[in-house]
Amino acid sequence: MIPFDLDGFAGAWNTMMLAGGAVPKLDTAVRDTPHGTAFIDSEAQLGASRTLFRKMEAASLDLQRSRDFIHRLAKEL
Repeated sequence: MIPFDLDGFAGAWNTMMLAGGAVPKLDTAVRDTPHGTAFIDSEAQLGASRTLFRKMEAASLDLQRSRDFIHRLAKEL
């Protein structure tokens, strides 16, 4: 979970999945865009997807902080 008020995630508004394994050349990123699903497998674009995933993972809240965040939002509603 990434808090709403965290900056730096422009372009990360759509659904994205990174499928990777033991052979990095076979990795594929899948992005849902307004124009349909895009399968990304070029090394340059995969590099950008990997970077975005690492950035999102570093900014994500841990389990307890995610739970606290959800409870706080629910109380505000």
